[in-house]
Amino acid sequence: MNFDYILLLIVFSHLRRALQSKILLPKIDKYLAIGFWFSIALMIAQLILDSHKGITAWIAHAMLFSLIYFCLTQKEFKSVKSFIYSILPFVVVNFIEDCIELINSPFHDEWNNYFDTAIFFSIVWFFAMFFITRKQRKEMEKEQLKAIEFEKEFQQSEILKEKLEKQVAERTAEILGQKEKLQKALDKLKTTQVQLIQSEKMASLGELTAGIAHEIQNPLNFVNNFSEVSSELLDEMNEEIEKGDFEEVKNIASDIKKNLEKINYHGKRADSIVKGMLQHSRIGNNVKEPTNINKLADEYLRLAYHGLRAKDKSFNADLVTDFDENLPKINVLTQEIGRVLLNLFTNAFYATQQMQKKSGETYKPMVSVKTVLKDKGIEITVKDNGIGIPEAIKEKIMQPFFTTKPTGEGTGLGLSLSYDIIVKAHGGRITVDSRENDYTAFTIFLPLE
Repeated sequence: MNFDYILLLIVFSHLRRALQSKILLPKIDKYLAIGFWFSIALMIAQLILDSHKGITAWIAHAMLFSLIYFCLTQKEFKSVKSFIYSILPFVVVNFIEDCIELINSPFHDEWNNYFDTAIFFSIVWFFAMFFITRKQRKEMEKEQLKAIEFEKEFQQSEILKEKLEKQVAERTAEILGQKEKLQKALDKLKTTQVQLIQSEKMASLGELTAGIAHEIQNPLNFVNNFSEVSSELLDEMNEEIEKGDFEEVKNIASDIKKNLEKINYHGKRADSIVKGMLQHSRIGNNVKEPTNINKLADEYLRLAYHGLRAKDKSFNADLVTDFDENLPKINVLTQEIGRVLLNLFTNAFYATQQMQKKSGETYKPMVSVKTVLKDKGIEITVKDNGIGIPEAIKEKIMQPFFTTKPTGEGTGLGLSLSYDIIVKAHGGRITVDSRENDYTAFTIFLPLE
């Protein structure tokens, strides 16, 4: 049987598979199907007619060459070109052999062995090309699969990139919104902080005013009393002048002079208290001036004490002062140091008042202030025998808004402001030593400039 029919069947089958894998035009596939069944019909006809090289063989040759030409010229069959090249030597040798046998049969018989050898090599070529192209096709398919996977990954990465960019944009917008909210909250907190600081200053001013009201009453009483006595002495002096007893007039005049000196002294004392109050309430005084720390501490100790007594008439405490007489004047912000001392004294009296409520009448409140001249500065110690500070909160008392007082009795800014005034504004330091239900001692160190 001639191999051309088998080749035709193989070629038609191969081309139809190529069409299915490439999803080509169904019309071409229809023609290939017709050709496939026509090849089967040719092969059957050749078997029935038993014609070795009849018309059917030449029809098969014509169909093969037409298919080969068609595959090599149509781009749709690019993938089967390697298969066509593998069968082409066999087709050509077989065609040449049939032509020679038809034209010159004796010559064909003489060279038949050579034709058989050529056909054998064409078959070897076919199988060699078949396996090579198969291997190449598999590698190509792998590469295509890799390319497809890479394309999928790339598309997925692009989708992921878009999602991430969208999320980043949303997150950025959210962060910007949060930033604006935080900025507004921060601005509000700053405003609130300024208000609270001012509230703390006003609270200390209230304590000071209560003390001043009591303290200023003393010199005013002296002024009023000595004024009345001096008025009476003047009446007596006029009477003695009329009597002519000038010796007594001189004695009365001497008494009036002493009264005027006392009036002048207590008037200056009242003036000093008023000036201290005005200075304490003044805002924006950042000029350091020579200050007598002993006098400042003594003044604010008594003002803080009388400020508490203005609220609680039943409260009494011992005020103990131990001032270093060799203390020089020191350049400080007098108003700010006054606030620090007033805050420490107020806290000390509050601690002793709370201790008195716990201990009863057997307890005697005591607040002391001591000044000492050191090598490089002045040390001020304010001590009380009050409720003390628990060890657990000792490190927190200088923090802003931290307070042990009940709600409404303190802002928690007093010690924080005191720390800023001493440490930041004056380059000094403030330390605390305390034992719960025993004592508390604050020590301030102010460097000499």
